[in-house]
Formats: sequence, structure tokens, C-alpha cells
Amino acid sequence: MKGYKQALKHTVNILAAVLFGAVAFVFIAYGLVYKSLPFIDKNFITLISVSAAVLGMTVLAFIVFYVLNKQAIYRLITCALIFFAFCGAVFYTVCATGIITKINSIEALRDYIDSFGNLAVFLFILFCFLQVIVLPVPGSAAVAAGVALFGPVRCIIYSFIGIVTGSIVAFAIGRWVGYKAVKWIVGKETLDKWLEKLKGKDYLILSLMFLLPMFPDDVLCFVAGLSSMTWGYFIIMIIVTRIIAVVSTAYSVGFIPFNTWWGILIWIALLALVILAFWLVCKYSDKIDGFIKNKLKLKR
Repeated sequence: MKGYKQALKHTVNILAAVLFGAVAFVFIAYGLVYKSLPFIDKNFITLISVSAAVLGMTVLAFIVFYVLNKQAIYRLITCALIFFAFCGAVFYTVCATGIITKINSIEALRDYIDSFGNLAVFLFILFCFLQVIVLPVPGSAAVAAGVALFGPVRCIIYSFIGIVTGSIVAFAIGRWVGYKAVKWIVGKETLDKWLEKLKGKDYLILSLMFLLPMFPDDVLCFVAGLSSMTWGYFIIMIIVTRIIAVVSTAYSVGFIPFNTWWGILIWIALLALVILAFWLVCKYSDKIDGFIKNKLKLKR
């Protein structure tokens, strides 16, 4: 009986992933059928093929990692499939209503978004909040989208509210609900790996990881809730690190291009500096972490 239940559970999980992938493809395909833009009309077959290939490979990746029992990866892929289905529904809606034909520039897009007033702002803040909790979307991508929709200043305000709120909720889940809840969200393998890395150095290492762009800071919000970090320290730290990350992303996206040699050079230099900073702090992490705890007399 137990074996039957396990087999049924596995079958349902795999069918759910296939269903989300199929729903995403149907919405995208039906949206493309309208051929609302010259680009879509000209490349219709290619766009259909690419959509089918990407979604098919995503579903296949879910099945492979599910069979291998890589919880963190297949749960992340599940979130991605749900997100694809949502985006597909939005794409179908803007094509079916003809909205997509009215948006032929960034300025037109912003004017259209502004026509929704506070609803558009609320939805973007909600998106940034969910991006931390459940959506497999990097914070930098959400901020970049916000810059296109609202401009850098308004994007900084809105995304900061959503991301910081989401970070505090994630910390609360780790602190109040505990290990099992966080394990289900991020996966046992991922959680145990980060807890081991942070043992005894949670204040310094976590603060640094939130500040530097190469780490999964959304996952680390849950991990921080399981660490010795206090509520007061976390809130101050997350406000400071998130505002630095949001502001730097919002303005770098607009001012440092990816399509010029000097822009690429700047990005490479910035990445090198980030890696160097992390290496230096990790090398002296014991001394610095001890200094911070002694000076601030931090206790759980």
C-alpha cells in the first residue's frame, strides 16, 4: 500500500509539471496566433518552435532531477513552470486585447502602465515580494524590468518595498516555522549546505552575501532565520544591503551598456572586484566576525 501511494505521488507530481508546461505553451501559442506585431508575423514558426523547445526541455529537466531526487533543483523548476504559465497567460491577454500593438516604445509602455494608476504599482510591488518568497526570478531581473516600466527612481522605491518585505517574511518563516518549512521551500540539500558554510560566521558571511550579487540572497533570507542572527540586526542589514543592491542595479542597467566593448570591460572589472572583496573577507572572516560580535555584543 505504501509503495502504491509513493508511485501515485510521483505520478501526480510529474503530471503537474507536464500540465504547467502545456498550459504555458498553449497560452503562448494562442497569443502568437494573433500575429499582433510584424516581428511575430515574420518569425511565427520560429517563435512557436523555440517556445515548444524551451518548455519541453524545462519539463524534461524537471523529470530528470525529480528522478534523481534533487529537491532544490526540481522545486525551483516547478516554480519556473508556474511562472512561465503565468507569463503565457499575460502574453495571451495583451495579444488578444490588442494592447501589444499600442506599445511600440519604452515611453509608450510607461504611459500604458501609468494609465492603471496605483494598481500597476501594487502589482509590481507584489511581484517583487513574491520574487523573494516563491518565484525563481533574480532580484536584479525584477529591478531591470521595473526600470523599463517606471524609470529608475520610482523603480527603486517600489522594488525596495516589495523585496525588503519579502525578505522579512522569509526570515520570519525560518525563525518561527523552522527547519522543516525552510527545507521544503529551498530543499534539504541546499539548506544543509548553507547552514554548514555559515556555522559560527552567520553575521559577517550573511551580510556579505546579501551585499554581493553572486549569491542566492533570497534563499539566504530563509537560512538567516535559522541562524543566530537577531531580528534587529537582520532588519537593519537587509535594509542597507537591499537599498545598495537595488540602487546600483537600477542605475547600472541604464548607464553601463552590454553591447559595447567598454561596457563589457566595466562589467568584467566590477565582477573581478566583487570576487576579490569576497575572497579577502573570507580569508579574514574569523577575525572580522569576532570583532563585529564583540563590539556590538550581539546575542540571539
